[in-house]
Formats: sequence, C-alpha cells, structure tokens
Amino acid sequence: QVQLVESGGGLVQAGGSLRLSCAASGRAFSTYAMGWFRQAAGKEREFVAAIRWSGGSTYYADSVKGRFTISRDNAKNTVYLQMNSLKPEDTAVYYCAAGPTFPSVVTGAYRYWGQGTQVTVSS
Repeated sequence: QVQLVESGGGLVQAGGSLRLSCAASGRAFSTYAMGWFRQAAGKEREFVAAIRWSGGSTYYADSVKGRFTISRDNAKNTVYLQMNSLKPEDTAVYYCAAGPTFPSVVTGAYRYWGQGTQVTVSS
C-alpha cells in the first residue's frame, strides 16, 4: 500500500501564496501519475492539477490555470502544488492522489489518497 501525507495548508489572505507538499511512501512512486483535487464544504470533489510520472505533461483545471503549478521530485517521493494569487473561491480541503501510469481528471482513476490539508483564503 502507498501512503500519502499532505502538508502546507493554512489560512491566507486573498492574493497570497501557499505551497502544498505530498510525501509518498513506496518504491513505485516514480511510476505513478499524481493529482491534486479539492473539495469545498457541501460541494463535489473537483480536479485541480495532475502530472505524469516523468514530471512533464502537466494538466490544470481552467479555474487555477496560470495561478497554480504542480511539480514532483521523484528522488524525494514528493509532489508539490504551488498556489499563487489565491482567491476565496480556492478555499477547500486539498487532497493528493496517486493513480495509474497516466493522469486523469476523474477521481475514480486514482488508487491512493491522502488525508487532505485545509486551505482557507480570506477576503
């Protein structure tokens, strides 16, 4: 089993930045596509960003494109989400996910999930 642990969430003002980290266990980390999802209270879980096992070919939801950047460091078994120009609409619990060999915008494509980290953006 793969264990994912998110960190880096917190409370920030609109326009601020946060960097989320997801540390993964397991020697197969570098073979997995990785994704970030978020879920606001009372809302459906939605796709945020994904990245291929190679570290290239990144994908973003339109709502975060140009503001968020996903990256990974396979030597550290860690994936990151740099979030800039944060808006109150970004407030949610952010989840890291590990899937098959290719990225997906669908939650069901991912086998492993972290516990989530809260991001709150105030006005």
